[in-house]
Amino acid sequence: MESVLSKYENQITIFTDYLEEFPDTDELVWILGKQHLLKTEKSKLLSDISARLWFTYRRKFSPIGGTGPSSDAGWGCMLRCGQMMLAQALICRHLGRDWNWEKQKEQPKEYQRILQCFLDRKDCCYSIHQMAQMGVGEGKSIGEWFGPNTVAQVLKKLALFDEWNSLAVYVSMDNTVVIEDIKKMCCVLPLSANTPGERLHDSLTASNQSNELIFLDPHTTQTFVDTEENGTVDDQTFHCLQSPQRMNILNLDPSVALGFFCKEEKDFDNWCSLVQKEILKENLRMFELVQKHPSHWPPFVPPAKPEVTTTGAEFIDSTEQLEELDLEEDFEILSV
Repeated sequence: MESVLSKYENQITIFTDYLEEFPDTDELVWILGKQHLLKTEKSKLLSDISARLWFTYRRKFSPIGGTGPSSDAGWGCMLRCGQMMLAQALICRHLGRDWNWEKQKEQPKEYQRILQCFLDRKDCCYSIHQMAQMGVGEGKSIGEWFGPNTVAQVLKKLALFDEWNSLAVYVSMDNTVVIEDIKKMCCVLPLSANTPGERLHDSLTASNQSNELIFLDPHTTQTFVDTEENGTVDDQTFHCLQSPQRMNILNLDPSVALGFFCKEEKDFDNWCSLVQKEILKENLRMFELVQKHPSHWPPFVPPAKPEVTTTGAEFIDSTEQLEELDLEEDFEILSV
């Protein structure tokens, strides 16, 4: 399963089915780079999916900005998908892809720290509060729905203040991934691309060899969960324990963001080789991969943390600082 952000709620609720209704076949199912044989490994498949951090609408958290909404129901779905995508990258970074979660089992301290990055509090690095307020600098009012590219841009800027994870977030421009530019950065590649439906379908199925996607749905409203007295989080509502949903890839909205995680330079080199071998050989491509920075583009300058006098959630509380965080000219990627 690739991390995919889809646009409209009705496309998630109408065109869905459940994994338990899959036919008894020898089909291989891919979950974030790991394959499972449906016929003999269904329990492992379900366990793998339930281990992913699942972020949904929440209610009764502290008002965003002090006077804003205390629930993101109806507008925060794309922000939640962005949180899920980034959380998976952090799991891979600190715990590895083979780490698994078990209900009511004591988890590593790294897991608890990752989860706390996304709690619905203004002092958590990737909280709904931080993302919504950072979106103001992208032209989005608090409570307004985000598109995939806006989410990627917001996460790129928030990552500059995340000293623990030390992430470099790259967002592609004009559907083009530049190897030279990424070599100046490291770790995480949220690749944002808007692609026409047929092109998206052909490109994804070239790598998936399937017409269906398994997904975690953010369109469930749960009550705010905070850190307990012992410093841990009751995490059961952050894992989808029901049967996961699936949808036909043709019903996926063409406005999506794909996320790729590279822990080391060799991982990125392997990713480039795989993309060139499996994806770019197709006539209909989701994106291009080039070695050098295009000469007609503005110079690439790796983003740096702005000089601000406060840290944590406070840095996005002033309009002046939001303007300062508009680091380089951002590009809204358009369909062609």
